[in-house]
Amino acid sequence: MITRNRSEHARWRARAVSATVGVLLAGIAVTPAHADTVRERQWHLDAMHADEMWKTSTGKGITVAVIDTGVQADIPDLRGQIVAGKNYSRHPGDERSDYDGHGTGMAVLIAGTGDRGPANGSYGLAPRAKIMPIRIPDFIEQSRADGNPDDYPTYMAKAIRFAADSDAQVINISQASTAHSQELTDAAAYALSKGKLIFAGVGNDGAALNQVEYPAATPGVVGVGAIDRNAKATQESEHGPQVDLVAPGEDMVAACIGGTELCKTHGTSDATAIASASAALIWSEHPNWTNNQVLRVMLNTASKPTSGKERTDYLGYGAVRPRIALTNPGDPGPADVYPLPDFKQAASKAPNGSATASAKDDSSPSSAASTSGSDGSALPWILGGAGVVVVAGGALAAGAVRRRRRAAAVAQAQVAMPPGPGQTPWYGDSDFRGRP
Repeated sequence: MITRNRSEHARWRARAVSATVGVLLAGIAVTPAHADTVRERQWHLDAMHADEMWKTSTGKGITVAVIDTGVQADIPDLRGQIVAGKNYSRHPGDERSDYDGHGTGMAVLIAGTGDRGPANGSYGLAPRAKIMPIRIPDFIEQSRADGNPDDYPTYMAKAIRFAADSDAQVINISQASTAHSQELTDAAAYALSKGKLIFAGVGNDGAALNQVEYPAATPGVVGVGAIDRNAKATQESEHGPQVDLVAPGEDMVAACIGGTELCKTHGTSDATAIASASAALIWSEHPNWTNNQVLRVMLNTASKPTSGKERTDYLGYGAVRPRIALTNPGDPGPADVYPLPDFKQAASKAPNGSATASAKDDSSPSSAASTSGSDGSALPWILGGAGVVVVAGGALAAGAVRRRRRAAAVAQAQVAMPPGPGQTPWYGDSDFRGRP
């Protein structure tokens, strides 16, 4: 199995491959995981009590737009899950093909069906949601387009506006860059006005530069950080006032393209996919709620830091808990009021593209554990399903990752797997090209 880091820095590469994975069932009833199945290795599903949630909601009726490198529509665990989207890339194929591999991994984490079989099938958190792929250019394509190294916001804005005008309710952006613009800010505002929810990874530079990245820091976008099995912020997960929610983002096992078609990944990309899937579960159960109400319930039911603070720069308002939102959502509040403060505050900013989510209740990071990047203690939410250790069978290949400005940290390979069809290894890694 390949280990890869889905880094939130706009265009990074790293293609992964490996072993096998588990099941559930066609109707999404509860089927016990068998030893060494992929499903058993998907610890985050156990931690979030997915089997229990699926008795209430599977995400049916909700479409998640995945703005990424395309989604390989013909892999077994996504067969029948992909609806028509949009292709802005000049790579061969269209949005239903993945030039990199990253978008496919995100789609499986959101809506994988396990159709690869009882032993090898992998599941998304919302296995009956649909995926709308919106394929955007990679960094090289953007640079060649007009020589502008900051062209990322232009393509991202186009993709967001397409999603805003589509039937998708949730927009998943497991991408990030330090480049931003008023055009991107306006696109996010437009999507919110059309009743959408936007989730974006905050980035994987938390242990290094920790630069503010977009669109996670764009007003109105829900910035998502990553937590580990102990519900602590991972070292790589970036921190700051742009963090609104956190979700599992360590040792995430799911189907991918190339090699043995199984990857073990980590990063805020993965966490973003889990947050988007959580929204799909809630919205499916409450189809008459607005985007504002769905997000408000997500924030209200998130597990809070054990410090008692409302939010911190490492954990935001807490870890997503769709199970609680489904069983005891509470008052969803007003339908027409956006629950995050940064969006309203940004309206008074000058239209120069510099407005960020900096006006949130910003907790001091002084209480954070220096080794974990958390607020010092685990969130009181998970592992009711216990610590299922993801022991990857087969190879662990390094994910060399390329982002817009620099390579993000990647897991080290034990045994490199051969590249998948039509793929060329980059920086000595296998055939996954990831992202956040």
